Amino acid sequence: MNRNSILEKVKNGSRAWDVVIIGGGATGLGCAVDSASRGFKTLLLEQEDFAKGTSSRSTKLVHGGVRYLQQGDVSLVFEALSERGLMFKNAPHLVTSQSFVIPTYDWWGAPFYTVGLKVYDVMGGKLGFGSSKKLSREEAIEALPTVEQEGLKGGVIYQDGQFDDSRMAVSLAQTAVDYGAAVLNYCKVIKLQKEGDFINGVIAIDQETGEELIIKTKTVINATGVFSNDIIKMDEPEAEDIVVPSQGVHLVLNKEFLPNGAAIMVPHTSDGRVMFAVPWHNHVVVGTTDTLMENESLEPVALDSEIDFILETAGKYLVKQPTRQDVLSVFAGLRPLAKPSGEDKETKEISRGHKIMISGSGLITIIGGKWTTYRKMAEDAIEKAIMLGGLPERECITKHLPVHGFSMDVDPKTDPMAPYGRDKEEVMAIGNEKKKYSGWLSEKLRIYKAQVVWAVRNEMARTVEDFLARRTRALFLDARESILIAPQVADIMASELGKRRKWKKNQIEAYEKVAKNYFLE
Repeated sequence: MNRNSILEKVKNGSRAWDVVIIGGGATGLGCAVDSASRGFKTLLLEQEDFAKGTSSRSTKLVHGGVRYLQQGDVSLVFEALSERGLMFKNAPHLVTSQSFVIPTYDWWGAPFYTVGLKVYDVMGGKLGFGSSKKLSREEAIEALPTVEQEGLKGGVIYQDGQFDDSRMAVSLAQTAVDYGAAVLNYCKVIKLQKEGDFINGVIAIDQETGEELIIKTKTVINATGVFSNDIIKMDEPEAEDIVVPSQGVHLVLNKEFLPNGAAIMVPHTSDGRVMFAVPWHNHVVVGTTDTLMENESLEPVALDSEIDFILETAGKYLVKQPTRQDVLSVFAGLRPLAKPSGEDKETKEISRGHKIMISGSGLITIIGGKWTTYRKMAEDAIEKAIMLGGLPERECITKHLPVHGFSMDVDPKTDPMAPYGRDKEEVMAIGNEKKKYSGWLSEKLRIYKAQVVWAVRNEMARTVEDFLARRTRALFLDARESILIAPQVADIMASELGKRRKWKKNQIEAYEKVAKNYFLE
């Protein structure tokens, strides 16, 4: 994960790549792991940082999707439950089981959801996370002591998965590199090159230097999520949009709102959607919304109406009504939904299954899907690349491929260093080697100074935001606290990257500008 040495390999230009992947989110990184582990010469290019967009802004769930079962999308649920089990098996340092309680306030609620969740259990098969069961009123209160008790009849408890999305992305980038792939952040594709009518390369700009890179390849995969339309139009300027962005907003609250470790799942909000309140990194994540947006953005901003909707809905199920003053961070992400054929179709009705399209010039575009199914999406995309690029037939091995850092000796629920897995000891050793790197960066958020050094040396962190938003989750957990520690992060990064005082000043200013959208005035 040394950006300079990877960049030199790309600049060399003497080799043609087998697969070039545009986009460093869940899907693109999954494609890089799949391609590299099959032995193909693989290059991934990301215009900003890995998981900068949608892939760091999820509800942090690894799940089959109870809602999709309700909608009758059985095949998607089967696929997602199978992939959920594989994620847990291949990345136990990043994925953990989580108990969810559906509180019921109608006499028919518990029996109805119990039957549905038994089907969910059965579909999980051997890779299931545990059985669901009906709860009495007393058992529901014991699991959720802060739940609204007036009118409470009981509930249902079931098991699903939880993870740290951007840490998973970083670990996938490391896994791809472990298998020989080249991955580059801050490298933007600006043009697709063609020989005759067929794509045979890309032109990219190194965003740090402005240098142009001419890259030859046998196949190109467009895995850019909400930006997919832009890449397609580089290939076919007259092409219609195939992706519509739908905004999902989450609020982060203090742990006191869910002190016992169980999550709340609300199967029907006032607008017919699903809402979760989930313990995460000693905080509580509440969301989400589903708002159709006209334009894509790298830094989407939550609408006041979305914030109010989440607070109001959460207040119906919690004894203490959360207010804007309780919100430690608010973040928004854009889902890349396949554009519906029917104009009146609501975003909640659009399938979360994935689609792969191949243009006449050979551009492979993959859209839709969700974090849980990233591995299967990648497998399907690389199968198409093998066919198009005339690559040797090699079997996909990612079903049983441990993700970088694989360790069963850490507990993601209690250990803030668990996402590093087997690298944890090496990270902590940095603090022991140099006194200036020892101790807490933020005791409140349980982040060590040594993590900054590790992120620069081993995880390709290039900016203060890279570290505070994605190598750690400071921005997403407590935006104000993250602003307080930003100068220290800039100091350590400048020392590691060989940057001067002006760089530090610019970095702190740029970070504060971004972070201000994450807290409520």
